[in-house]
Amino acid sequence: MPSSGDVHSVSASQRADSQVQVYAVPPRPGAEPNEIVAGFLEAMTSDDPQFAMARQYLTVKAAKDWQADQVTVLAEGPDPQPNRSGDRGADATGFTFTLSGKTVATVDKQRAYQPAKPQETYSQSIHLVRQSGPDGTGKEWRIDALPEGLLLGQSDFQRIYRSVNKYYFAAGQDRLVADPVYVRQRTDPETQMNLITQTVQSVLDGPTRWLEPVVTSKFPSGTALKGDTKTLTFDDRNALKIPLNERASNAGEALCKRMAAQLLFTLRDLTATRVGSVELDRANGSQLCVLSGDQAETYAPDRMSTSPGQYFVDAGGHVERMRADAGSDGSGGPAHGASGPEDGSDDADDSVVTEPVQGPFGKGAQQVRTVAVSRDEKRAAGVSTDGKSLSVAPLTAGGELVRTAVTSADKDVNGGLSAPSWDGRGDLWVADRDPAAPRLLRLVQGAGQPQVVDVAGLGDGHIQQVRMSADGVRAALLVLQGGRTTLQIGRVERSGDGADSVLSVVGLRPAAPQMEDVAAVSWAGRSRLVVVGKEIGGVSQQLRYVQTDGSTSAAGTLPSVNKVTDVAATDDDRMPLVAHSQEDGIVRLPPGANWKTAVKKGSAPAYPG
Repeated sequence: MPSSGDVHSVSASQRADSQVQVYAVPPRPGAEPNEIVAGFLEAMTSDDPQFAMARQYLTVKAAKDWQADQVTVLAEGPDPQPNRSGDRGADATGFTFTLSGKTVATVDKQRAYQPAKPQETYSQSIHLVRQSGPDGTGKEWRIDALPEGLLLGQSDFQRIYRSVNKYYFAAGQDRLVADPVYVRQRTDPETQMNLITQTVQSVLDGPTRWLEPVVTSKFPSGTALKGDTKTLTFDDRNALKIPLNERASNAGEALCKRMAAQLLFTLRDLTATRVGSVELDRANGSQLCVLSGDQAETYAPDRMSTSPGQYFVDAGGHVERMRADAGSDGSGGPAHGASGPEDGSDDADDSVVTEPVQGPFGKGAQQVRTVAVSRDEKRAAGVSTDGKSLSVAPLTAGGELVRTAVTSADKDVNGGLSAPSWDGRGDLWVADRDPAAPRLLRLVQGAGQPQVVDVAGLGDGHIQQVRMSADGVRAALLVLQGGRTTLQIGRVERSGDGADSVLSVVGLRPAAPQMEDVAAVSWAGRSRLVVVGKEIGGVSQQLRYVQTDGSTSAAGTLPSVNKVTDVAATDDDRMPLVAHSQEDGIVRLPPGANWKTAVKKGSAPAYPG
């Protein structure tokens, strides 16, 4: 124990620690109203089965009616302030407390996280009355009216809950889409299900309301866990058996494999070890199907190379690729036709070699200011240096440049077309930032006439940047409105197929509500993005991981780097972040390391996508 040092105030909501477990205690006889309220708020942070201890602070009727299946998250623990209940008329013995705080988010009955608006405040009443004690004698204060659900400080919420991606199929495709939800890290007090069982049940319950219009579940309607299943565990081969009810018993082999794929990818979020296989069983105990981890890759959301290229635009306006090796010619130096960092600076990452890409963007006359490489790395799209036109070319020797019909009439030299983005279906997206005629455009398979995509709920906002997810059903948009640039996520709804399909982006919601003046964004996981911007009221630029539902990623804030204008990431955590700094050029952040300059004179870094 320290014997000296400064005294610091401690908030009601302590720092998150997943190893800490809170044990609820019952109210003491003769407890005053403030003790009852404080005890109840503390009991809500426990894992007590059925919240039995928390219900002892309530009247019999309130204990029966109170539901703990949704959560309100506050920045700090709730602050109860007492006041006599004059508004309760003749109830002279009543006592009212006002619970207040800054609202961070709510988690609904579907376990979906919904961020609050900036500076949104929470204010609800909790009322106490005197009632007979447990033995029928005396009078004890008990709560008879209270807000619905759990009320937690942010650090308690992070200790108790964890974010998990559950997976559903993109409508009309054999490609899985991540749907993030929050589940309890330990046994759920209400259902008595352990973490794995809660997660499996959440998949069976179906997608969240926001994602539901663009995905499908392969589980037959009404599918649930068999009987009273509360605990599912992996065996010593990292295999998991999941017993289902009668609704799934007649599923065919092909359908069952897809059902198992939804669960296998979901379960990978729960364990650091590889999930060996998932076995689905009928209600009678017989095997329905088994899917191994290798077989599940057929349905992977990204389907990218295990070592995607890192691209950038060099000082001459040509596209180059970085390689993280010391050369392929066996000499330990740069490979043939490649070069090291352009100025030989001592602070450059000398493990990086670069080489022009094959085709018109590498050595041809065409110069670009931004580039996007298709996810199969066979084609690239580039915006001209004046921002007025978009071209597509193969990344092969002898390939021909195709100037698309996408053009911008914006006269601003820094405006015009945004950096393009490829989705997992092979379609190319770009935003025209012309303030007189702003548009979001799509080129089917990167060719033909551009289609204008309607963005519902955009109002007078202008899209500054678009980044498409690998599954093609979500769009990350930087939107300029009222002098602020914010990050919005929308789902892509489609009617029709192929070139005849009509698209719209709907359901816009903030993905980084705590940030403004967002300068750049990139997908960095199946439901995660890396964002460059400033916190509301802040003065310095930050790099931060955020979830698509608006919650802050467990990875939190990244090491800072000066004046970042672009950032690129991939779904693979083992690959480095790449960014453009106005002071340091192209910089990279490998896992567990610090930023280091890769190329002094370059811009517009990009991974495939």
